[in-house]
Amino acid sequence: MNEFRDNLWAPWRMEYIESLDTPQSQPECFLCHYREHPGEPGQHVIYRGPMSMIVMNKFPYTNGHLLIAPLAHKADVTDLTDSESSDVWARTRDAKSLLDRALGAHGYNIGVNLGRCAGAGLPGHIHIHIVPRWNGDTNFMSVLGDVRVIPQSLDKLHDALLTAWRELGLPTSESQS
Repeated sequence: MNEFRDNLWAPWRMEYIESLDTPQSQPECFLCHYREHPGEPGQHVIYRGPMSMIVMNKFPYTNGHLLIAPLAHKADVTDLTDSESSDVWARTRDAKSLLDRALGAHGYNIGVNLGRCAGAGLPGHIHIHIVPRWNGDTNFMSVLGDVRVIPQSLDKLHDALLTAWRELGLPTSESQS
């Protein structure tokens, strides 16, 4: 029996997991920073509205991996108001339409990690992951060689996504950076 077929090996995660309980591992919430400091270079915000934002994941599983988050710093789906929940899911729908148009993905993984043990890298601020997938891609979490092949820079992809956002006529953002 092939041990690699029965297990998902992600050795690159162990150092990160072991560092989670140290005081220095609790940096400022980057989503709250984006909310408080709109327009700073390098944020790669696709949409920032009155209740939510869509940002590019700086550590993507695949090209086009986006995060959709409420502006309010809340940890759990049960903490969201009905309006916040509706808005976040509407933006998730918009993000999928955006990725369809800009990248032509064949499928998607869409999900939420609640709690550190569930894989949440930012457990205090709930966010939805939308991960574009293509037939024949390397799987949700590449483990061979600790390498992911991301074929496009964040800056170029950001520009392409903003163009597609406008072409789709999606809600106007308060600011995009």
